[in-house]
Amino acid sequence: MANHIYKHIELTGTSTTTIEEAIQNALSRAARTVRNMRWLQVMETRGHVDNGMVSQWQVTIKVGFTLEE
Repeated sequence: MANHIYKHIELTGTSTTTIEEAIQNALSRAARTVRNMRWLQVMETRGHVDNGMVSQWQVTIKVGFTLEE
């Protein structure tokens, strides 16, 4: 196994239904331009409240990817 060097970025995904979907939305969008994503870390979870109900989840993640040789 090679020694990898990782770069990381921070993303915030949103969803009107679940925290997991907010994370997946962020990853799916990033995958259009970021290659070699290897790990994620949930940094913060928030929700937007309307009329006493959660109307949107907002999840900030740190995503690590390997640099190309």
